[in-house]
Amino acid sequence: MTLIKSISGIRGTIGGAPGDNLTPLDAVKFASAYALWIKENSGKAAPKVVIGRDARLSGSMIQALVQNTLIGMGCHIVDLGLSTTPTVELAVTHEHADGGIILTASHNPKQWNALKLLNSKGEFLDGAEGQKILDSADKEDFNYSEVDDLGKVQCIDDYIDRHIQMVLDMPVTQIDAIKAAGFKVVVDGVNSTGGIAIPALCRALGVEVVELYCEPTGLFPHNPEPLKEHLGDLCEAVKEHKADFGITVDPDVDRLAFVDENGEMFGEEYTLVACADYILGHQKGNTVSNLSSSRALRDVTEKHGGMYFTAAVGEVNVVQKMKDKEAVIGGEGNGGIIYPESHYGRDALVGVAMFLSLLTEKKMKVSELKASYPSYFMSKKKVQLVKGMPVDAILAAIHATYVSEEVTSIDGIKIDFADRWVHMRKSNTEPIIRIYTEAPTQQTADDLALRFIAELEEIAQQHA
Repeated sequence: MTLIKSISGIRGTIGGAPGDNLTPLDAVKFASAYALWIKENSGKAAPKVVIGRDARLSGSMIQALVQNTLIGMGCHIVDLGLSTTPTVELAVTHEHADGGIILTASHNPKQWNALKLLNSKGEFLDGAEGQKILDSADKEDFNYSEVDDLGKVQCIDDYIDRHIQMVLDMPVTQIDAIKAAGFKVVVDGVNSTGGIAIPALCRALGVEVVELYCEPTGLFPHNPEPLKEHLGDLCEAVKEHKADFGITVDPDVDRLAFVDENGEMFGEEYTLVACADYILGHQKGNTVSNLSSSRALRDVTEKHGGMYFTAAVGEVNVVQKMKDKEAVIGGEGNGGIIYPESHYGRDALVGVAMFLSLLTEKKMKVSELKASYPSYFMSKKKVQLVKGMPVDAILAAIHATYVSEEVTSIDGIKIDFADRWVHMRKSNTEPIIRIYTEAPTQQTADDLALRFIAELEEIAQQHA
């Protein structure tokens, strides 16, 4: 059981002891700290906060705790109920709110939940802002409102519909062409809010939808991270229903992956590649992704005459780099699409509209589209952290060993070899070290990952 406190929010497993897991006491404490920060940051005695949640089993409990704590701190609430991360992000700005909280543990399994914290722009807090909240939570120096100053709640239950309309209104969404194409898709909504949003968006675009796990019960039918090893049912359903492709998202709908017409993975890394290919075909400019993302985005960007830049892992880091480099599209290789013309947040609904629009332009099957891109293969593995493991010292030792190579150390250690790379970093969301590799073949990528896992374990033993 684990509680992870980071600048990106508070994430933990439900139950157990306070301070070790995400318990009711922890939810109240961190909600109080956020309320204190937002009152100071906005300069308002009664700031407005948007709240939404995914469908996981603990969602209603955590929302009640967080929402009533904010009310007790004098904050007014806009309650979206079941929602998605990008929907909440959009609602913050459209409701002229001072911040927002999404109650979701994203791709983590059902025992997890989290508080994802937003500023008045509907964007994740930066490092300094997040640290203020963590420090405040540790001090527990809160001053709750008296009865006449308690916050009020406004419930809005149609924001996913509003979000869909915003996507339809984007100039890059080719509504008529998509409707004319007569697509048929299978949607795996992992029994969360993607099962509400993605089928509704597709049907609004005239796409025939076969629903798979689209009831928002929170009973995840498989590991909710949209990776190949978890999507066997979707792959089979695409073939069974003779669909043009399959769509899957994580529980809070900020990650997006596709399955081609043959039931083969398009590859979550290539979600951003395809969407960037589409946008760059209409608007020249730069792109950004994080250090763990495929080189294929660089290749496609340069083909369109743009410049490609990397950022540390984490949406807030990618967003800042996109603003610095005036990128027209960016995101993360985990299937996260960030399109500034919509908003600075990963948005699977935006990605679906772009992908459908691209297919109408290319007039290709999804497998043919994938074959048109540079071919890279990734391996994504993890090493479980043992309490007290000196992660920084271990990564420093790796750095020293490969100092003659091209090494980037802004986020863990990334080593770029001539035709392959490895990126090792401590996760912000799980007690693990992630080891991502990319190479010209899958076997080479897997072997490279196993090689560095062995090196990490050997160094860890030396530090034990």
